[in-house]
Amino acid sequence: MASSVVENRSFGLRLGSALFVIVWLLIAAFPFFWTLWGSFKVELDFFSILDWTDALTGPRTEQVYGSTFTSTAYEGAWIQEEFWRSVINTSLVCFFVVCTSLTIGTLGGYALSRSGFRYTFWLLIAALIFRAVPPMTLVAGYLLPFFELNMWGHLPTAVIVLVAINQPFTLWMLHSFFEKIPKDLDESAKVDGCTQFQAFRHVIIPVMWPGVITTGLFSFLLAYNDFAVTAMVLSKENQTMIPKIASFLGTTQTEGNVMFAVAASVSAVIPLFILVMFFQRQIVSGLTAGAVKG
Repeated sequence: MASSVVENRSFGLRLGSALFVIVWLLIAAFPFFWTLWGSFKVELDFFSILDWTDALTGPRTEQVYGSTFTSTAYEGAWIQEEFWRSVINTSLVCFFVVCTSLTIGTLGGYALSRSGFRYTFWLLIAALIFRAVPPMTLVAGYLLPFFELNMWGHLPTAVIVLVAINQPFTLWMLHSFFEKIPKDLDESAKVDGCTQFQAFRHVIIPVMWPGVITTGLFSFLLAYNDFAVTAMVLSKENQTMIPKIASFLGTTQTEGNVMFAVAASVSAVIPLFILVMFFQRQIVSGLTAGAVKG
């Protein structure tokens, strides 16, 4: 009798948990799927004030294009407004930001985790304070050298500023991962004839790989989603995706096209969704490795 009660409670708990997860996923995913659906409509349907069901049925879209769906917004954003250039710019900025941040972060985090000097703690505290500084302060500090070197408006300027903003976080995160790896591994590698760098490369990094992937993903997301820095330091010809999407909305001086922005937003979200799905095991493994003492 008691076992049946426990089983019923267990079943009820699993059913309740499953229903909660399903409802939460539907609520979380609804904005994206609604935007995806609306990106194939005309503006008068998707943003209809009189009847919201027009976004579902698309009467004006069918009236204009002979179908309830149209790819006009994607053609306008990608071809007419050359959104593909912004995709390439974003890819280049993200690639160099991630590579630079991880290179400096792994070397610096490993050195600080194996250092026995007292200044290590104060270096980390200084990095944390530096991370708390508003990004616009860093941008203002780069104004003079960038203008004197005629670098303002080009992609390297965004890479330099984003690396400077991201590096303290990367250093802290990788340092915490290295702290969880026993120093006995370094000593064992040295006994086998490895130098300090060889021990780092062949022994520590393979163990650290989940943490490196996790940190690299966060660095990528910072560069990918940044608006404030890239909008300020890049010219119109070198815009990344997020500032380009904002420009589709227009200004008080220029007319925009909101459907171009909707289509471009969907295009920008899809790679993130695929990336997270592809690296989900590494992300969970990396976060667990950073949370559990090795």
